[in-house]
This record gives sequence, structure tokens and C-alpha cells, in this order.
Amino acid sequence: MMTAQPEISTRAAGMISVCLVDDQTLVRQGIRSLLELSDEIRVVAEAVDGIQAVDIIPKANPDVVLLDMRMPGMSGLDVLNALAAKNALPPTIILTTFDDDQLVLAGLKAGARGYLLKDVSLDQLVNAVKTVADGGSLVAPVVTQRLLAGLERMHNDFTSLDRPDPLTERETEILRLMASGYSNKEIANSLGVAEGTVKNHVSNILSKLGVRDRTRAVLKAFELGIV
Repeated sequence: MMTAQPEISTRAAGMISVCLVDDQTLVRQGIRSLLELSDEIRVVAEAVDGIQAVDIIPKANPDVVLLDMRMPGMSGLDVLNALAAKNALPPTIILTTFDDDQLVLAGLKAGARGYLLKDVSLDQLVNAVKTVADGGSLVAPVVTQRLLAGLERMHNDFTSLDRPDPLTERETEILRLMASGYSNKEIANSLGVAEGTVKNHVSNILSKLGVRDRTRAVLKAFELGIV
């Protein structure tokens, strides 16, 4: 199903709009019930499978997508790839009940900002949605030794520079804050600089590492032992 979009943007009204994608009705209802306890988040659309998600998400234009990875027919990974190919992928959090490192890594590689287990608490869910909506990522909490081992196995399929240009001390500091999930605004506040300055540093970091987004930059940093 898809709920009607409000006439006034939820983000403009200070709220974060979310689209839920999961083939299990009880899971969608449970997550929606949790999100409805927050006065900062509104669920504006739901999709019951990947095919519906690819159609609904560009129309709903949510601030954040919560996406199940294992769905019949068109998987969450297929959804990520399809929307990314159209330049229509909003900030997305993978939802999973599976201990499947390769699937998580594939999702991150396809453009997801991180992942959460479906038994997540209200505080964890709300904080994750807010973090991703503000431009942060959820990579650091999930980069375990198994994920790093998986990243090594995926190395040849991960588009980046084998020998990136060295980062400055300030760029390394910012990359470490990025790896902790901080948004540009939060990094700027932490360092006492303008947000535009942080954006410039982030652009330089992406260029030097040879990656195209923050999530890949953080993964590359873990792979290289920078953070």
C-alpha cells in the first residue's frame, strides 16, 4: 500500500518522512508502530515487495527508506541497484534478521547507508533514521571482524583506488567522525568550523580514496586501517 503524501513536505515541517519496504505485514506494522511513537518521524509510504518499492519510492520521495533485503521476486539488493541506476535512491537503511555479512556488504556497496536488525529498539530505530536523514551513516557499528573479512573477499569487486592519495591530518580526523556516523553538520559543530568547510573536506576525501559516496569511503577506510 501507499499512503498519500502530505501537501506540505514533512521535512520542511521538521519531520522526517519514511518509506517502509518489507514483504511481511507484521514486520511493517511493528516498525510503523514504533515510528509512530516518535513525533519527529512520519511513515508516508509502504511497499510489500521490491517491484512495488521501485515504483513507489520515487513518487513518495521519502527522506529515508527502511528496506528489507530478503524478499521474493525482486530483492532489496535489486531495489537498491535499480534506484541507484535511475539516480533515485534516497538514504536507505537495510533491515535484516539474518547474519549475512556478504548480503550486508553488497547492500552497502549498492548505496545503502547502513543496516539494522529487525528487533531494533525504538531509540535505536529513531536515532538511525535521524542520523541517515541528516547525511550520516550506520557503517561503524556493524563493521565487525566478519564484515572486514567479507570486505577483503569483495575487494576486487569494490570500486576504489588500490593506493589512494594520502589524507591530511584534518581529513583523517573527519573520516573518523564519518565512520562514527556523524553528519556534516555534527562534524562541523564538533570541530568548530563551517559546514561548507566540512563538505569540501569530504569531497577531497572521496576523491583521494577514489570512491563516490560516504559509505564507500568509510568501508575503504576500515579496509586500509585508517580508522
